[in-house]
Amino acid sequence: MFGKSKGNGANNRDSSSAQEVKRSGVTYSASPAAPEGTSSISSGLSIVGKIVGEGTLEIFGHVKGEVHASIVQIGDGAQVEGDIVAEELTIGGRVTGTIHANRVKLNSTAVVEGDIYHRSLAIEENARFEGMSRRHENVIDTPSLIPAKRSAAQAIDVNGSGES
Repeated sequence: MFGKSKGNGANNRDSSSAQEVKRSGVTYSASPAAPEGTSSISSGLSIVGKIVGEGTLEIFGHVKGEVHASIVQIGDGAQVEGDIVAEELTIGGRVTGTIHANRVKLNSTAVVEGDIYHRSLAIEENARFEGMSRRHENVIDTPSLIPAKRSAAQAIDVNGSGES
């Protein structure tokens, strides 16, 4: 794709790709029960900063910073250093930080150092948890949480780069 550029041919491919994306976006938005996308951080990847998204986030690498997503899955051997906010959280790796999630599951390989605020908490045998657990009926409000955080982050970036 990058090696062949024939003037209009490349533009046609780009526009047809955009049309396909638009068509699939319309298809998904027309169906209210359609699943949201899945994002993945592979085992060879380290990220420093805040991650905000909708849908599922699978972490197999190392994250240092806040994580906000609808569903977060932390694989065996993965590490997260920072706070996590999610509707549903499954941990198989190591987490150091405060967790706010309606449903939390610690797999047998999980190591958690920090407090967990939850509606539902499941801890498998051999999982390690050092911290405080507090049950709340509505820990997070998913529909308003994710877009609000993303908008605020964008506003900071725009205002920060526009001023000297």
